[in-house]
Amino acid sequence: MSSVKTTTARVRIRPEIKSEAEDIIHALGLSVSTAFELFYRQIILNRGLPFDVRIPNTTTRKAVEDARKRHGEKFATTEALFKDLGI
Repeated sequence: MSSVKTTTARVRIRPEIKSEAEDIIHALGLSVSTAFELFYRQIILNRGLPFDVRIPNTTTRKAVEDARKRHGEKFATTEALFKDLGI
């Protein structure tokens, strides 16, 4: 019987982030160790983070800021939106 070698990883994270993430991890039936191993395996498979990490350009930052402030065009119907988009 062979034993699998493991190592310890320590991270610093805000308590509320840790708690919320662990609630989700446990709801999925996983341990935190298993979730971290899955994350690390995805990093290896993707040869990078398993999601896009980008610094948004000025146009994107402004659009996000406007959306958060609820600025921007409003449409009464989806048809009006699609017409404006040329769809």
